[in-house]
Amino acid sequence: MKLLITSGGTSEKIDQVRSITNHSTGKLGALIAESFLARGDKVTLVTTQSAVKPASHPNLTIQIIKNVQDLLATMQPLVKTHDVLIHSMAVSDYTPIYMAGFDQITASQDLTEFLNKTNVQGKISSQDDYQVLFLKQTPKIISQVKKWNPNIRLIGFKLLVDVSKEKLLAVARASLVKNQAEIIVANDLDHISNHQHHAYLVKQDSVIEATTKEEIAQLLLTHIHAKDNL
Repeated sequence: MKLLITSGGTSEKIDQVRSITNHSTGKLGALIAESFLARGDKVTLVTTQSAVKPASHPNLTIQIIKNVQDLLATMQPLVKTHDVLIHSMAVSDYTPIYMAGFDQITASQDLTEFLNKTNVQGKISSQDDYQVLFLKQTPKIISQVKKWNPNIRLIGFKLLVDVSKEKLLAVARASLVKNQAEIIVANDLDHISNHQHHAYLVKQDSVIEATTKEEIAQLLLTHIHAKDNL
């Protein structure tokens, strides 16, 4: 079986020395990859330079990306050639399009001219007391997956912060339907630490609870291979 796994977190450049990123370590994605490699599967891992990676393995291919545009260009051909996608990467929802010094704009000014600009400086000046950062929404890659390959088996992830179990499961179920996934792994950041990773594996007809990264990886392995053997 050929699996495509994403892990880590993308980073969106502000200028040549600054970027917006997130705190995803890639540990869970690396554990999932190791579980399938131990089972004898072939794994392509799309991840970032700073993310945790599995040990070298003859069935493991690693592709490094930086930002959402890299991820989009890398994943589209790979999705077409793999059997399963486990999309655990923390993908940036927004990317910077322009940063302006506060003295360059006024409250009543039409901001269209700024939104049509891009950052061309090697390093944005630090002379201004304030900077205004404009953000643009990035493409929702998980929503493209089934368009690229209707037959791929999709496992998605949803991370929220400090919400009720009911809210978390409702959002996960909506994502499950919208993206035609087999499972959405629903997490609340408040219940993730070095020693635990509380999550719900939301399927169409059931919900399975997990408390560690290792347990999540094993449950996904069992699910994928159980269905594969039907």
